[in-house]
Amino acid sequence: MGHILHGSARTTPKTRRELQNSQKSVKELALEYNITENTVRKWRSRESVTDMSHRPKKLRTVLSEQDEAIIITFRKATQLPLDDCLDVLMVKS
Repeated sequence: MGHILHGSARTTPKTRRELQNSQKSVKELALEYNITENTVRKWRSRESVTDMSHRPKKLRTVLSEQDEAIIITFRKATQLPLDDCLDVLMVKS
């Protein structure tokens, strides 16, 4: 079963499990695996050896909940593409 790692990954699931189970110090492991001490600490603190998403759990918005609801209702009602909705709903100054 192959694992897909992101392009900059310096560790594999096998290596991460070794980091979690090792009794060696953080510094020793960092030198041995040629990774940073922060990376060793990160994998030791996790229960899993799989990569986690780096996407935000909640997207930031400058809209109030009420404004967002209005825009969603407008888009569903008109079936316009997002760019057209933006043109219609934006107040031109």
